[in-house]
Amino acid sequence: MSDTWDRKLRASGYRVTPQRQLVLEAVSRLEHATPEDIYADVRLTARGVNVSTVYRTLELLEQLGLVTHTHLSHGAPSYHLAEEAEHVHLVCRQCGRVTQVGQSDVAPLVAALRQAHGFKTDVGHLTVFGLCADCQAVENPASA
Repeated sequence: MSDTWDRKLRASGYRVTPQRQLVLEAVSRLEHATPEDIYADVRLTARGVNVSTVYRTLELLEQLGLVTHTHLSHGAPSYHLAEEAEHVHLVCRQCGRVTQVGQSDVAPLVAALRQAHGFKTDVGHLTVFGLCADCQAVENPASA
């Protein structure tokens, strides 16, 4: 995967710097991570990297199509590799668990929105909030 990142950066006229490599590796390893999470991970290897470098690098990597972001809460966006972005996020409001489901699981909703409103859904940024099965079982043990 690293070779693909290197080729994409070079093809776009950018150098493969250690900071860019570290940020990409952190995004890959952490999956849905905020810039602060990525910064903390990068600092384990490179103490000299500052948070503004991480933010600038994420912005560049997103422009180049290597990473993408989504909003899983009211806070900072979460980043993941763009090649793994073809999914929908289910976020439990109680425990915070993030579950990824395939786009086919929301295809009926996407089709209904298109049909009824002419709306083309950006499924890569789709996040659905609710309660996971475990939290529902705790709230309503009789119905589990």
